[in-house]
Amino acid sequence: MTKRPPPRVIKPTPFDPLLDAWIGFLRAERNSSPRTIEAYANDVRLWLEDAHDQQLDPTAVTRDEVLEHLATLQGRGLGPRSRARHLASLRGFHRFLLDEKLAAKNPTEDLDTPRHARKLPVYLTLPEVEALLAAPDEKTMAGQRDRAMLEVLYATGLRVSELIRLTIADVNLRDGFLIAFGKGRKERVVPLGKKAIAQVQQYLATARGGLLKGRQSQALFVTPRGSGFSRMGLWKLIRRHAFTAGITKQLSPHKLRHSFATHLVERGADLRAVQQMLGHADLATTQIYTHVSSTRLRGVYDAAHPRGRKTK
Repeated sequence: MTKRPPPRVIKPTPFDPLLDAWIGFLRAERNSSPRTIEAYANDVRLWLEDAHDQQLDPTAVTRDEVLEHLATLQGRGLGPRSRARHLASLRGFHRFLLDEKLAAKNPTEDLDTPRHARKLPVYLTLPEVEALLAAPDEKTMAGQRDRAMLEVLYATGLRVSELIRLTIADVNLRDGFLIAFGKGRKERVVPLGKKAIAQVQQYLATARGGLLKGRQSQALFVTPRGSGFSRMGLWKLIRRHAFTAGITKQLSPHKLRHSFATHLVERGADLRAVQQMLGHADLATTQIYTHVSSTRLRGVYDAAHPRGRKTK
């Protein structure tokens, strides 16, 4: 059995009040999720510990001192992706100090983000999607619910957290849309396709009441206990149906989100519209799906063109 490294010992510093003030800002003003706040706080706490060890004042540090800290992280084995996230945390922290007039400048303002190769997202082909959607046994109430959940995931590209938070009031089946609450509780409207609408209508008419057995719940998709799904519960459900469908790829709810976006882009959907439906704050995040589409086109060209690089 692989031994886990011991948890990092947190060293208190005189700068902890600055960190506490920033965390309070993220919680109250930005409405950041607990997991996001924890990740940011861990990064900044490490920075403040290093600053204290080197007798630096975080409200007056220079650009070079921040660069030296990032170089130290590289020496400790942190890769470009982890250092990029760390720098994003420091940017937010120092921007807060500047805005609150606790510092005269932001030393991270002109720093370049460490470059890293972005992995292309894994997604399902159309036949794989069709097989997955057909996997639940609709003769059962749980099967009707599962089919409706999978249809909604693929039709909207929702994140797992967004799907399990859906309530009855968030879905407008008559006009064909739902309200999703993304990161930072940002609200967005996402269209629903006719297949997803039909499956949700069937689930509401026949299965949901039977699963609740007289209990009350605001959650759209419910378990036999009358509660909504957990992230792990949804992950296990999708894995089970993927096995039934004969899909060998490692499947997670997020891969249905990738499939939703990839299939839209491949069929000429406007990238800004896809960005809005996914709830991405930055278009650059959505642009990775154009690379997926380009890679697929390359494969089609190589297989079909007389001068293409055909593979046996």
